[in-house]
Amino acid sequence: MINFFRKIRQNLLTENKFSKYLIYAIGEIILVVIGILIALAINNSNQNRVIQEKEQTYLNGLREEFQISKVKLSKLIEVNKSNFHGAKKLLEYIGNKNESPSEIQFSELLLNTFSSDISFNPNNSLLSEMISSGSLKDISNTDLRIKLTNWISTIDDISKQESELGIQREKVLDIFRTNENSLKTIFDQTGISQEIGLQKMEQNVSNLELLKSRKFENNILMFILTTNAMEKAHYEPLMYDLESILQLIEYEIK
Repeated sequence: MINFFRKIRQNLLTENKFSKYLIYAIGEIILVVIGILIALAINNSNQNRVIQEKEQTYLNGLREEFQISKVKLSKLIEVNKSNFHGAKKLLEYIGNKNESPSEIQFSELLLNTFSSDISFNPNNSLLSEMISSGSLKDISNTDLRIKLTNWISTIDDISKQESELGIQREKVLDIFRTNENSLKTIFDQTGISQEIGLQKMEQNVSNLELLKSRKFENNILMFILTTNAMEKAHYEPLMYDLESILQLIEYEIK
């Protein structure tokens, strides 16, 4: 093909048809430019396809991560609610001198309310890798990209609040590290002693006197306030953000 065009140019120059040669040369240049533009368009199309495929891979991975995180957060919210209601029930017993729980009821309530530590551990391995490698820029949806960036800092804030809740929980548990109250009684009454192979005491030390303790009441009150704040000010907004991210991801997945 190149030889063919070269012969045409030579013939035109030999015949001294300069004007025709000039027109031909311009046409040839235009054809070359068109060819380059077509090649660039194909190359850009291929690059865009690769980027889109990469984005879809990331989006599918992120959807799986956030779906798992949603399940974890939902369960954690239920545990936090259960702890909140358990603490409120303890406060009711403290305030009602005419209604006192049995030793086993009191032990079960204490165990169910304060045995579970609250900690949200979302699946962020892919998101963290994307942020550290700079691949977050491959997410074309600006709103989604911003929410994903903010998610990490939000999780850090949640962790700090959970630490405060853990402190209030420990203050209640500290009461059973004294000589006056018996953790073994709780173990015996709730079946934990049997589960872990501990011999039950012949005579349990009653913990019901705690219902008359001002210190115990104050610790329960602080635990209730912190647990309620954890749900209303942190977990509920976090669930909203999580669901918003999932909606944006679903919208972008082809």
